[in-house]
Amino acid sequence: MDAKEISLNEKEVKPVVDLLNDYLANYHIHYQKLRGCHWNIKGQNFFTLHVKFEELYTNAQLTIDEIAERVLTLGKPPHSRFADYIKESKIKEIDTIGLKDLDMVDAILDDMATLIELERELLEATADAGDDGSNDMVNRFMQFKEKNTWMLRSFAGKK
Repeated sequence: MDAKEISLNEKEVKPVVDLLNDYLANYHIHYQKLRGCHWNIKGQNFFTLHVKFEELYTNAQLTIDEIAERVLTLGKPPHSRFADYIKESKIKEIDTIGLKDLDMVDAILDDMATLIELERELLEATADAGDDGSNDMVNRFMQFKEKNTWMLRSFAGKK
């Protein structure tokens, strides 16, 4: 399969595929950070954040699959090695063991800001390529993170 099978121009879609693979790498690191936060949360916010981190990593897992399948839909293979994810990701790994609850929230907020920045780049690239399918997908993901950014900032008492 290639992009022309879904009425897209292969050359115009290449930047979208490259950005989607970068996005996929960032999402994998974000996902693992969420898992670490879920496993290692302690303190008086345990019950609230344990559930929230699980909600977020479950969503991230589904998002990762959808991103990879979109890359395949566009006719290219998605990246699938952690070595590539770590090398390509703007989001960096952290050690969540012993991390304070609100520091975990800050780390997740930083990730979400990076992911939203990547999503805005993707929205421009998908618009330029006429790739409405990828555009709709990324827009949906961005809206989820925008809402959760507001919620986590409110939880942490931030403006």
